Amino acid sequence: MASAFVDESQVHVKGGNGGAGAVSFRREAHVSRGGPDGGDGGQGGSVYLEATTNLASLLSFVDHPHRRAGDGGHGGGKKRHGRNGADLVVPVPVGTIVHHPNGDVLADLTSVGDRYMAAAGGRGGRGNARFSTNRLRAPSFAEQAELGEEHWLNLELELMADVALVGFPNAGKSTLVSRISAARPKIADYPFTTLEPHLGVVRVGATSRQDPTAVEFIVADIPGLIEGASEGRGLGHKFLRHVERARVLLVLADLGEDEGRAPFEQVRVLLEELRRYRPDLLERPMVIVGSRADRRPEQIGGRPAAAAVQAGDDAVGPGIDLEISAVTGAGLPELLGRLAVLVEGARAEAPSPRQATVVHRPEPEGVTVNREGSEFVVAGRQAERAVAVSDLTNLDALEHVHRRLKRIGVDRALARAGARDGDAVRIGDLRFTYESER
Repeated sequence: MASAFVDESQVHVKGGNGGAGAVSFRREAHVSRGGPDGGDGGQGGSVYLEATTNLASLLSFVDHPHRRAGDGGHGGGKKRHGRNGADLVVPVPVGTIVHHPNGDVLADLTSVGDRYMAAAGGRGGRGNARFSTNRLRAPSFAEQAELGEEHWLNLELELMADVALVGFPNAGKSTLVSRISAARPKIADYPFTTLEPHLGVVRVGATSRQDPTAVEFIVADIPGLIEGASEGRGLGHKFLRHVERARVLLVLADLGEDEGRAPFEQVRVLLEELRRYRPDLLERPMVIVGSRADRRPEQIGGRPAAAAVQAGDDAVGPGIDLEISAVTGAGLPELLGRLAVLVEGARAEAPSPRQATVVHRPEPEGVTVNREGSEFVVAGRQAERAVAVSDLTNLDALEHVHRRLKRIGVDRALARAGARDGDAVRIGDLRFTYESER
């Protein structure tokens, strides 16, 4: 049984937690007062999304949306550092777009090997050996582990094809793909035969599999459109999305009697749906093809069929560039030759119709202060890490935290925000009462 095609899904990513730093002192014979030797905790692993051609859809995320990287190990005595957590690389199909839940695009993975850090691992805590100074010879505290990032992300797949077939249901797209490539889509004679896209690899001008002069390109059989698809009728937007990245458009009009409307009327409606969805699609290289030429009637609109099809109707729509029959093979060599020329030309002009983007999230620097009710809340990774020590009841630890917060500018930020003596302040899980330096 064939697997379902899934082009929208969600994934929950969780970076590994860092390991905690150790509090330890040398314990050796003949050493009465050994110094601190607590090691650092290991870094948590990060979760990456990586584009691959080994997947064709997002099906793997439907039943198993959670992905988590490895945690870092805790530090130990004798300055033993904890092991780093293992990164997790999650494969996604080429053409996957990563969205924040608010709709913002975070990454667009358009090439094999494109990688996006979806969740960073937490930093490892520093052991007490790292806090030893001339002023503090025997620190009895260490840093706690930092938690890894955790998010829900939306994934959306847009197929990466050189040629997209656009036509009404039952226009013969699946039959054409099966004839010109090794793809074997299911084919039947009823509306909406294709409910999921199919990809086929086509080789033109090849005398052998290793022929360097051959042109190879990917053709996508896009599910049949209906009138009003650009406005979301049926599954319009889901289907049209897969046309966006195609370099060349192959518009198929049914020349047989089954469609119930003239070929140039079919072309007019199809082009109008593309224009309404994204006007720039009509600027792509395009071939308008009449399919099922073996079933064409003698007359169309009171005129001989051949003349009517090629001329089109100025009041309705453009004519047909080429007639083919996927059943008999008529016109297929000429069609493939035209497509090969257009694909090569489009590739030479630009690597993709839409520029591939990968958006990197810069790590925020500094601190910010916001008032929430009766509290002043200090945010920022530096400030939150400053209070991440193992024992805040330890006077040495408190003194270290105060010096570090002052060094990164928390005192000045609170004063600018209007904090006064006696106001409540929160940094992470630490709550304290503000006192100015005066």
